[in-house]
Amino acid sequence: MDTVERMTKEHYKKCMEQRFKEMVNSKGLEAVQNEVNDLDWESTFFLRHLPVSNISEVPDLEEEYRKVMREFAGKLEKLAEELLDLLCENLGLEKGYLKKALSGAKGPNFGTKVSNYPPCPRPELIKGLRPHTDAGGIILLFQDDKVSGLQLLKDGEWVDVPPMRHSIVINIGDQLEVITNGKYKSVMHRVIAQTDGNRMSIASFYNPGSDAVIYPAQALVEKEENKEAYPKFVFEDYMKLYAGLKFQAKEPRFETMKKMESTVKLGPIATI
Repeated sequence: MDTVERMTKEHYKKCMEQRFKEMVNSKGLEAVQNEVNDLDWESTFFLRHLPVSNISEVPDLEEEYRKVMREFAGKLEKLAEELLDLLCENLGLEKGYLKKALSGAKGPNFGTKVSNYPPCPRPELIKGLRPHTDAGGIILLFQDDKVSGLQLLKDGEWVDVPPMRHSIVINIGDQLEVITNGKYKSVMHRVIAQTDGNRMSIASFYNPGSDAVIYPAQALVEKEENKEAYPKFVFEDYMKLYAGLKFQAKEPRFETMKKMESTVKLGPIATI
């Protein structure tokens, strides 16, 4: 984890900091007078691990950094699957149920968003990352151990998630809320930009395969009076909807998928 943090920060300084400054200047962001609602104060790049890695194709990464990130991703993949089995145990589901539920024909999608949140002159007007819930399954976040900024919404109030050295923050996405029939809820969260300090964030998303059919586990539905709370849908269809509605509430997305479910007949589903 120390090596990942050091090399990620070195990569930002060497390859991304100047690009970010140029973007800020081109958009006049340092002189904004009104709240900005259509972009985030972050510098990012993405790595895909499953079903097929693209790490060797991402530009500007030193070979040692590629190697370290491959190893890091492999360990996080195993951790995600261990956590999914612990959730199964807690829910009374058979071991492996959630992993199978997230697997499409080619297995799950697993990737990493590497972000830096540089010092922001107007954090009251520009969010580091606007409020949202994550669309996918289970999210493993390795964040800066010194610079804060991450907040989650709990009981109507924003609560800080403080930096903690050598720790992984676990978050639940929309798909696990559906599969667990609401026993686990996806969490609204945001990043507050800071006036000083550059915050590192490495978020790895263990998501369903694109063709995975997502629906509440029958064993959990049978325990509830309201048996029709969540829809059934193909993950790829949900992502198409999410792309335009990421920074809005999740409930209307679920309702839209439920309406689609009633008008479009899904193909045969393998029993999980």
